[in-house]
Amino acid sequence: MNKVIAAFNMTLDGVCDHTTGIADDDLHQHYAELIDNAGILLYGRITFQLMQYWQNLVQNPSGEKSLDEFAASIDQVPKLVFSTTLNDTGWNTAKLAGKSLVDEVTELKQHAKKDILIGSRSLIIQLLNSELVDEFQLCIHPVIEGRGLQLFDQIKDRIALQFVRTKLLKSGAIVLYYAPILSM
Repeated sequence: MNKVIAAFNMTLDGVCDHTTGIADDDLHQHYAELIDNAGILLYGRITFQLMQYWQNLVQNPSGEKSLDEFAASIDQVPKLVFSTTLNDTGWNTAKLAGKSLVDEVTELKQHAKKDILIGSRSLIIQLLNSELVDEFQLCIHPVIEGRGLQLFDQIKDRIALQFVRTKLLKSGAIVLYYAPILSM
């Protein structure tokens, strides 16, 4: 059965700004593999617009293998964008959601043959609060940022997690895999 996976980068102190991690070859390879095994990637508008950087890199490759391979991976996977302000995605593998996040994810879970990745903080929070996240893949970077947007600051209720495994990256970043223990 497919899973809804919240995959996100954050610093040791919980800051989840896209500029605070260590974006090296190992990190790009890790996420390219994750995306290559996914059926769809879910984004909010802000993160989607940040990710359009990779669309440009597909059209104008950097010459750096890990960057270009990550760009190809993210370009190929279908993307569903949740926005009330965008009229068009401008990306042939991305479309705007026509239903609420909960309705879309509930339907995707019933029909998707591959995992559903969540790549936006706002969507992760909403799906956590709706008990629709099956797995966390949190990449914790060995950085203390000190200030910035916190990943989990809008969670309604306590969420207990079950440890699944870890993966250590060359930079010292560690990917923690957890499954939420859903309330009864």
